[in-house]
Order: sequence, then structure tokens, then C-alpha cells
Amino acid sequence: MAETLPQAAGIDICKQFLDVAFSTTNQTKRFDNTPKGCAAALAFVRTHGADRVCFEATGAYHRDLEHALGQSSFSFVKANPRRVRRFADVIGVGAKTDKIDAKILAKFVSLIAPRETQIKGKALLALTELLGAKDALSKDRVAVLNRSKIQRLPLLKRQNAARLKQIEGQIIAIEDQAKEIVIADELLRRRFEILLSIPGIGEATALVLLAEMPELGTLDQRQVASLAGVAPRARESGSWTGKRFIHGGRARVRRALYMPMLVAIRFNPALKEKYDGLIAAGKLPKVAIVAIMRKALILANALIRDDRHWTKTRACA
Repeated sequence: MAETLPQAAGIDICKQFLDVAFSTTNQTKRFDNTPKGCAAALAFVRTHGADRVCFEATGAYHRDLEHALGQSSFSFVKANPRRVRRFADVIGVGAKTDKIDAKILAKFVSLIAPRETQIKGKALLALTELLGAKDALSKDRVAVLNRSKIQRLPLLKRQNAARLKQIEGQIIAIEDQAKEIVIADELLRRRFEILLSIPGIGEATALVLLAEMPELGTLDQRQVASLAGVAPRARESGSWTGKRFIHGGRARVRRALYMPMLVAIRFNPALKEKYDGLIAAGKLPKVAIVAIMRKALILANALIRDDRHWTKTRACA
């Protein structure tokens, strides 16, 4: 007897519209990408018996839908667009329209059954938005600093200096607001304190881990490394064995961890011992640093799971 696939909904998102499709029927419908339109889209999904929803991460455009899903009883998956596109290629769908994309998303979540996305609360959503704005300002700061090296006219130098001062002030304001949000939320504050207890992890890195890795404390070692993209991928075929490499995952987490871990290998005994052992075994420095990033994430995951601070005695045991 053939197994019946569960009914799931796919929602394709653009700036103005939401297109809804289902895994087992051909019916589709378009809604406005507004809070009211998101509520109507989910009501439409519910009338068709779907209890799982899939959409792609689309920057700012999926925020209203994600918030509406967080307030509903639906389980949902925020899918990586690259994975969805590869799935479409596998099932032989080359065309790309909003309706087709919504249908592919519905089939993807129904057939592949990816991990359910953890719902972010209001505080965590605000924190994520703030850190995204900080990243943009950091890029602007690099551009301003680069321009300052080639400018000769006094007017341009003054304008550049004023812009740099403005950017730095805005970054400080964002960091202050982010810390206020964390401190005001009991759960986030506790997780923040645990992360800060780990030598090498400062406030900026801890804020990124809170926003980008809300799953910390609920995963096993392999899952947390894979989610952040610091788990080496094997490359083998027959008798041939290629170099392993990291790929995918959450790039902002890796960027936030790289420089702090260079500091951590000097002051965190457990991480320093790990790093020295890898170098002695012939590993390249960058490979060793990635391993330290992985170890730090696994440590953070364990500490948050156990609801305890890092201590020298336990970490070195």
C-alpha cells in the first residue's frame, strides 16, 4: 500500500506578495506581503489541512510572515534557497515563477522533512535586525577607511572623518540597544552571561551567538558544528581521499568567532592545548583555528544545555 505524503504548504515571498501552494494539490493563491496578508495566507493554509509551512530566507521580506508563524500553531521551516534550488533540479523542474517556487517549497518540506525552524521571540528578532544593521555599518566603515588612504583634498578628508565618526557612533548605539534588549529578557540574559564566561568570547561575539544560534543548548556536537558550518566534509571515492573542507552553515557565526578564537588560544587552557596539539600533528594554522571554533561552539552548547558558567577546573577536566 502506497504511503500518502503529508499535506504541507510552500510560501514564495517577494517584496510585495506571498504565493501559497500545497504539496498534494494544485491550488495556489496570492496574498499581499503585509501583516494582514500574512494572517490571511495562514488562514488559507489552515483551511487546506496543512500543518507545516516552508519558505525561503529572504532578508527583510520574510519578517512579517515569520512573526505571524511564530504566533500560530504551525510548525515551519525557513529553508536555505540553495538547497531548495538543488531539490528543484533533482526533481526536474527548471522553470522559475512565483507559483512554481511555492509548489517546490511545499514538495521540499513534505518529501525531505528538514528540521523545524526554532521560533524566534520578539526580543531575538529585534536583536537579529540590529546585528544586521551593524554588519552593514561595519562594511561602510571599511569603505570609509579605505577612501581615507587615497584622499588628498582637505574638504574630502573632513567629510570622510565626519562620516567615520558618525558610523562609529551609530555602531555604539546599536551595540548599546542590543545589550539593553538582552538584559531585559531573562532567558537571553542568562545565556549571555554563560557565553561571556568562556575566555575569548566577548560581548560582540556573544550577541551574534544569541541571535544566530538560538538552537544552542538543544543540539548534539555534530549538529551544532554542522549548523555553524565548521564541520569538515569528507571527500572520498574508491581509493581516493581528498582534503576535507568546511562549507555552508551560518557565515555570521564563523566571522564572529574567528578573531576571538585567535585570542582564546592564548588565554583558554583547554583551547590552547587543543590548538597546540593540532599544530604538532601537522595541521595548517587556519585548519587548527576552525577546529578551535568548533570546540568553542560545542563548549557553549554544553554550558547552555547544563545552565552553568565556564570554569577552569571543569573545562580542563
